[in-house]
Amino acid sequence: MLDWIIEPLSLAFMQRALLLGIFLGVLCAIVGSYMIVQRMGMLSHAISHSVMAGLPIAYVLGLALSIGALVSGVLSALVLYLIESRSRVKTDTAMALILTSFVALGVTLVSVLPGADRLDLVHILFGDILGVTMKEIWWTLAITVVGIALTRLFFKELLFYTFDPKGAQASGLPVRLYNAALIVAMTVTIVVCLPTIGALLVVALLVSPAATAYLLVKELHQMMWLGSFIGALSSVLGMYLSYYLDSPSGAAIVLVSFCFFCLAFIFSPSDGLLSNLWMRQKRAKLADR
Repeated sequence: MLDWIIEPLSLAFMQRALLLGIFLGVLCAIVGSYMIVQRMGMLSHAISHSVMAGLPIAYVLGLALSIGALVSGVLSALVLYLIESRSRVKTDTAMALILTSFVALGVTLVSVLPGADRLDLVHILFGDILGVTMKEIWWTLAITVVGIALTRLFFKELLFYTFDPKGAQASGLPVRLYNAALIVAMTVTIVVCLPTIGALLVVALLVSPAATAYLLVKELHQMMWLGSFIGALSSVLGMYLSYYLDSPSGAAIVLVSFCFFCLAFIFSPSDGLLSNLWMRQKRAKLADR
């Protein structure tokens, strides 16, 4: 058993992948917790695909792909907000428009811009956590630490805004600024995850650990702590599963995370299927008396 644990750790690329997976698990859980309570899960899905439009431009200009992804992601969120606030089109329809249009724009730019066809779209869609460098690990750690610090610093204001946006606005809090900050935080998290688990799987890592914690605890700060632990543990177990089954790492991490959600969905003391079934049976027995 001990050899089973130690063997992958002897490889440098596994050490880097495990470190990065832990950092990403924590970062995604913190941002994902706000996404869950704000019902912004589908927005993250739209942004994760919209970032593809900025990648060919950044590649051709010789810029870091993360810069193009960040600009494109924020721009897609702004266009979405503009459509939603200035027309009768509902949010879900606007998201579908933005997602498909920005993906189509990215694919078109790859084929039109000179040299952009050398961009590896498969790597962008599915990621490659085993190919990460120490530079990417340090950047991810820095962003994670900044995210934790900002969350701790503005936790009370964000908590007020999250659960009572109208009350927060009436009390003078800059509600639009907080909303924009959450969108930027979501986009930054997606951009950080792109090289490792890819655009198709990043939403699952954002949503699944936070959703699992949401079924188990009631307080937002507890949700963040538990979600961070679940996210980090999912990354570690997913990497080991990927190593021994020779399967894609990003997909393995997401599947492990979903397994944790299924366990919480069934066995949660307050919201699980079994507890709800037991409560219904208990009420039925009381009603028969």
